[in-house]
Amino acid sequence: MSYTPELIDELGILTRYKLTTTQEGIKVHKTADSAIIAAMQRLYDKGLVTQSDGGYLTDLGREAAEHAQAALTILTSTPHS
Repeated sequence: MSYTPELIDELGILTRYKLTTTQEGIKVHKTADSAIIAAMQRLYDKGLVTQSDGGYLTDLGREAAEHAQAALTILTSTPHS
């Protein structure tokens, strides 16, 4: 399996969720880029978010977001010498 532009868009959305609270979701407006709207729909179809235009993370979505955000942190950190 390789990273497709669609998966990159989904990962990008997952990294935008605030993991310090379960009371904050994301809303993707109808005027957003069509790739982002489609990515959010795919996340909904996969059971990772509560609404097709965003909403809150499901339990599975929270786990996916934690992993996505951890990977981003590792990959963007300063390398050790």
